Formats: sequence, C-alpha cells, structure tokens
Amino acid sequence: MPDISSRVQESRLPRQRGGAALVSYVLPVFDEQDGIRRFHEELVAALRERPEYSFELVYVDDGSADGTSLILEDIAKNDRRVRVVDFARNFGHQMAITAGIDEARGDAVIVMDTDLQDPPKVSLQLIDAWREGAEIVHARRRSRQDTLFKRATAHAYYRLLRSSTEVDIPLDTGDFRLMDRRAADELRLFRERSRFVRGMVASMGFRQSEVHFDRDERFAGETKYPLRKMARLAIDGLTGFSTAPLRMITRLGFVVLALSLVGICYALGMKVLRPEITVSGWTMLMVVVLFMGGVQMLSLGVLGSYVGRTYNEVQGRPLYTVRQIISHDSQARADGTGDDH
Repeated sequence: MPDISSRVQESRLPRQRGGAALVSYVLPVFDEQDGIRRFHEELVAALRERPEYSFELVYVDDGSADGTSLILEDIAKNDRRVRVVDFARNFGHQMAITAGIDEARGDAVIVMDTDLQDPPKVSLQLIDAWREGAEIVHARRRSRQDTLFKRATAHAYYRLLRSSTEVDIPLDTGDFRLMDRRAADELRLFRERSRFVRGMVASMGFRQSEVHFDRDERFAGETKYPLRKMARLAIDGLTGFSTAPLRMITRLGFVVLALSLVGICYALGMKVLRPEITVSGWTMLMVVVLFMGGVQMLSLGVLGSYVGRTYNEVQGRPLYTVRQIISHDSQARADGTGDDH
C-alpha cells in the first residue's frame, strides 16, 4: 500500500476538472445485489440537479459473496465516473469507508450507504452546506424507520457516548456526511485498526454543521449491521474515545470495598452482640464469593478490551487488502476498444 503521508500531500493540490469542483462519493457495498442498481440510478438522477459540479463515484465492494461484484463491474463499464475498489475479502464497513476515502480525489468527499436509507437527494444539501463554508457536514437523522429496540438503543448509546468522551460527537448521526478535501486528508492520517469513523471525524475539529433528514427504510435485502456487529461498533466507539470504562472499574472497586466493610462490621457485631444465633453463613459466603467473582471478571473484560486494541495496533498489519480497482477506462482497455468505448 502506498505511503499515506505522500498521498495526502499530493491530494492537497486542486482537484478540479474544467474549473468545476469535483465531489467524490464513497459508497461501501456488501451483498447488495438486489438494490445496488436501483441506488445507482437514483444517485445519478440526483446528481443531474447539480450540473455545475463534476462527480466521481467510488464503490467499495467489501468482499460481497453474491452477484454484487458483477453488477458493479457493469456499472463501471457504462459510467466513466465510477471506480470500484474490490476487497480481497470482507474487512467490515468501517474499513470500506476508509479505503474509499483513501481512493477519493474530490474537493469534497461524501460518505453514504447504498441501501437507500440515506436518500441521495440529501447529499445535495450537504454540498450546499459545504459551499456555504462548512468543512464537515453531518447528516443528522430526524427520524428513522427501524424497530423500537434499535431506535431506543441507538438513542441511549449516542447520549452515553457523548457524555463519557471529551470529543463532541454529534447525536443521531451515522457515517453519512461530507468532508472538505482538507478534512478528508487529515482523516486519512488516522490509521488505527479498531475504527469508529464518525468519532474520528468529530475529533478533528474544523467548521462543522448539520443537515437534518428523515431516514428511509431499506430498499432491499437485510441489514448488514446485526446486533453482534452493532455491539462491536459501540464498544469500539466507547473504548476508542473514552476511558470511562476504566474509571468505572475504579468506582466499582470503591463500592465493593464499602460493601465489604459493611459486611465485616455486621459479622463482627453479630458475633459480639448475638453470639447465640450466629451460625455458619453459607448463603452469605456464596453471595459474597459470586459477587466478587463477577466484579473481577467484568474488570478483566474491560481491561482486556483495551489490551486487545493495543495488541491489534502493534501488529502493524495493513488495514485492508485490495484485489483490484475497476473503472471505465480499465474495462475499455480489457475490451480492446480504448477510451472511446
């Protein structure tokens, strides 16, 4: 993989074609064969409303196992604005976003999902806010078409995260946002493996603004963020931008110490004041042992999360592996027809 710092220096040069600002779309895709063509059609239709800009569409195929790859190749063959970054395997949504930002060359970079929950027309509002002076524009969900459980847990999590970190992470925002070229370049310097991109973007500063929108239902297929992956992402966000779990262990230790002192005083008092009813406290002993064991395992689990993050970082492995990059020009050369295909 090329040196990121040198690529950042190169990308700070103006990225314009014929005087028009170039806007890059970073579009992570995983097993979206039933909806990806419909998404591309709606995105292209929305982009026609901004003829004063040039666009590039960077699809990142995150190791899809269905027919998504073939559809993306066909889209790239017929639209010279499209490039497809084809992962060698599934590396995860956050890595796909990272690869797309590494590849994007625009004056502004928009990250959005391809399941049509993030309406393409809302991305035009992000561009308008950028032209008004914002360097980072977050798309904040005013409403979302999800289950009650997912809405409630997301609502609680973002507020817990915001209250426990020093970074002002915008509430009710996912990865749907726009970044100015300078902000995108700075984000490319963040190379940790346990990635929480929305937290990284918020931590950089710059002039940030929000666009409110109503999130639609998924057009086709199933969510690629089941409960297990959502929990992992939530843990990455909390441990990556907060030491609150470690502070919680300290506070829990003081609580356990206080309860232990109360128990000791109670046992000594009963031994002195009511020796005739004092019996071997098997039940109390089991409660204390199980409670202390649970506290210790919880503490080890939290510490293990931070140790695990450190272990992953010191390995120094590449964040992702790209099998190939597909574009209109490469398709044309493969067909032997040159750039006029």
